[in-house]
Amino acid sequence: MKITLIGLGTRKGDLTKRAENALKRASKIMARTGNAEAFKSLEGFEVETLDGLFMSSRNFDSLNKNLASAVIGAAKISDVCYCVDGAVCEDEACKIIMKRHDDTEIIEGVSKSAAAAAISRLESPQYTAVSAYDINTLKSCRAAVVYDIDCEFTASTVKQKLTKLFGEETECSFVRGEECVKIKIYEIDRLKSYDYSCAVAVEESGFLTKDRYDYDDVETLIKLLRAPDGCPWDRVQTNESIKSNVIEEAYELADAIERGDDDGIEEETGDVLLQSAFHSVLKEEQGVFDGSDAITRLVKKLIFRHSHIFGKDKARDSAEALGVWDKNKTVEKHQSTFSETLEAVPVNFPACMRAQKVQKRASKAGMDFSSTEAASAKLYEEVKELKEAISAGDNEEIFSEAGDVLFSAVNVCRLAGADCEDALKSAVKKFSDRFKECERLITADGKEMTALKEAELDKYWIKAKNAVKSN
Repeated sequence: MKITLIGLGTRKGDLTKRAENALKRASKIMARTGNAEAFKSLEGFEVETLDGLFMSSRNFDSLNKNLASAVIGAAKISDVCYCVDGAVCEDEACKIIMKRHDDTEIIEGVSKSAAAAAISRLESPQYTAVSAYDINTLKSCRAAVVYDIDCEFTASTVKQKLTKLFGEETECSFVRGEECVKIKIYEIDRLKSYDYSCAVAVEESGFLTKDRYDYDDVETLIKLLRAPDGCPWDRVQTNESIKSNVIEEAYELADAIERGDDDGIEEETGDVLLQSAFHSVLKEEQGVFDGSDAITRLVKKLIFRHSHIFGKDKARDSAEALGVWDKNKTVEKHQSTFSETLEAVPVNFPACMRAQKVQKRASKAGMDFSSTEAASAKLYEEVKELKEAISAGDNEEIFSEAGDVLFSAVNVCRLAGADCEDALKSAVKKFSDRFKECERLITADGKEMTALKEAELDKYWIKAKNAVKSN
């Protein structure tokens, strides 16, 4: 049998003539609820309301499924007109009915979002409309209208999401029926009561006065700075001229993390993001790609490499997950040989980090020492060859053998389970701390550090070492 889905609008009198004619011909009329103002448009018709399902359904999703099932079940016996407050396009149960029932006609009504936008006198010509029950799907937008704020819980979730997108101090319009009041976003869940007619309309302020910004705003700002009347420095930059900034900002972020400085982490994370956005804007100007392309590629890459989550692969622990990642990465990069994986390690990595990464990739091909003892023996051999080169005074050979010693040292540490980059950084810090204490002790004794002989300097060094260790 046929199902006619009718949007009643938001108040009495919104019912269209076409909908009224359909109701007059209807064998059976059902309504989502009899508690909405728009239901008054059905006065004079015999209507079965489904308010009972609101109490018997566990949550919003099950409610919509139950509403859809009730209507589709009734349509097995006769044609049905199913009426919803607001618009059909905004009703989740109607969407389910349209998917599951082929013979369906839609007679649209005034949407809840359109009514709220009109009552609040929203200035933006475009806005995103979403039910409070789907608020987590709302993304950054110029303006938004959120309807179905029918309880304190939904009001709270709406407040949290809008705070994230627009800022808690941003003014919004709270609509209840035909009434509208201006409040701050943080006040959305502080009102006395809520009902089916409650909605919130909010829009951004000017670019320079916004309370919250997103990635698109970062790109917008860069484009403003690179405009003809923008910043002279930003206008002349190229990918090549700012490439070192990426490394610098990444190190500053890593430094903030090591210090446990949350405020610093927040700031430096933004600086790293700025560098990425700057490079994408420059490439957009060249017609190569834009920020959206880069983000799309990132998400697709992560989905592909996590085939143990989104595909058929399995991973019982982090080691197996990393194995799946490496396998998928090889496929993605079209790497058919182990040599290609070694060549893919960036040459501008810190030397210690690059050495360890190259060794790890070589080990997957079986090119590795059998133990730390075997690697240590090779290190001693390389040290011996370096000494011979020094004795011979061969600078070219000294350079070569020095590299071999360092590379062998990384091998030993790697096989022992140490992250060589972090281990070396820790050693440098340890040395600096001891040096500082050593100089302090010498100065306290009224001596000059450069005037001390090696034996006396060693004594102070041991004192400093013990002092730093005890601290």
